[in-house]
Amino acid sequence: MTSNIPNPYFLEEHQMLREQVRRFVEKEIVPNGDEWEREGHVPRALMRKMGELGFLGLTHDTDYGGSGLDVRAATVLAEELGRSTFAGVTITALVHTNMASPHLALAGNAEQKQKYLPDIIQGKTITAVCVTEPAAGSDVAGIRTRAVRDGDDWIINGSKIFITNGVYGDLYIVAAKTDPNAKGSRGISMFLVEKGTSGFSVGRSLKKHGWRSSDTAELFFDNVRIPAGNLLGEENKGFYAVMKNFQHERIMLAAMGVGEAQKALDLTIENVKQRQAFGGALFDKDVVRLKLAQAQTQVDAARNYLYYVSWLDAQGVECIKEVSGLKAWACEVANQVMYECVQLHGGMGFMEESIIERMYRDARVLTIGGGATEVMYGEVAKRL
Repeated sequence: MTSNIPNPYFLEEHQMLREQVRRFVEKEIVPNGDEWEREGHVPRALMRKMGELGFLGLTHDTDYGGSGLDVRAATVLAEELGRSTFAGVTITALVHTNMASPHLALAGNAEQKQKYLPDIIQGKTITAVCVTEPAAGSDVAGIRTRAVRDGDDWIINGSKIFITNGVYGDLYIVAAKTDPNAKGSRGISMFLVEKGTSGFSVGRSLKKHGWRSSDTAELFFDNVRIPAGNLLGEENKGFYAVMKNFQHERIMLAAMGVGEAQKALDLTIENVKQRQAFGGALFDKDVVRLKLAQAQTQVDAARNYLYYVSWLDAQGVECIKEVSGLKAWACEVANQVMYECVQLHGGMGFMEESIIERMYRDARVLTIGGGATEVMYGEVAKRL
């Protein structure tokens, strides 16, 4: 039950967007999500519909068909998609809108943006960001994929893993080391690689504990030759682009977690009001009401922190400490709330036919992806 108390960080246009996304979720995602879970991917038709409604271009420039809004609009989208209970669908969309395509929007030249952004915003071209490797997850500096200049081309060799939209994507934003002598985070560049490029292949579609309706891939680059013009942004400055984009990625994951946690609580409250035990409804037991009250307070706190941090970012304030703390706190809260919701569902909470069982599985990766909790608190600690 989302609070009706007005918040000072969002505008009327954000509330209108929230209502529009919520209607879309109920009509297009909730009735079909189970089928997409079984199939292991989200259909292109859904992304096209989201594009037609303007959901895929909320923060992109109006020159290319976007809405030109700030991160608060994306926060609304992420939170409401999170309420769908299908986190795989949510992450499919959010990787496209706020984790992959922003690299192009922020660092791309006019020619690159004109070529790709209109179709990205319309949902005709699906994007993926390829940073993670077996030895380079939260530690981006550990990237081993290499790109070597060869005349008017670049040649890429290496591999990536855990890439969302990796199987069914069309345009891949790839991080690779371009200066072999550079230490640590230096010497990384970003590249645009289209599906179908010779030498670029999907190794396998990965089976996951949760987020099952999102496709996740292992990718291989075997002498992948791309034009020099596919360099995205400045050579050897890719690490800074990744770090900058992580800010919005982490806000999106936090928003997603808040939406999921609130929906799980709503479902659990409804469940315990109906379940009869020990001569009455479970909801009437003090211990149950206490657990629900504690969980709701945690979610309310996470939501208000989310809105505050989104507002800070929208004002152009440097807020790495706040974003890092938000990502860690909100995603841990989502997991804690899911744990209690499963507990209060009893045996049914352990059954795969239960919505809450799927949500519990899906929430687990929130504390890992986009920067593990430990890494996030490390970023906070650096700035104490």
